[in-house]
Amino acid sequence: MVNEPKFEFVSASACHDQKVGNCIEVALNVPGVVAIRESENPGTVVETTPEPWATFVAAAAAGEFSLSA
Repeated sequence: MVNEPKFEFVSASACHDQKVGNCIEVALNVPGVVAIRESENPGTVVETTPEPWATFVAAAAAGEFSLSA
């Protein structure tokens, strides 16, 4: 059996509102790993490394993934 890392997932503060449904959760507590999951499907976890995560976050902040475009 392989020891899997114990991820500590967090979500955006807006996700704590009862009116908000499914949210993206991120774990940054395991060195060299960024883990991502949806709150409504916590059994499916996608892992990446910090470099592509930083690129994605910068692109999202710049509006590259805006659904209103």
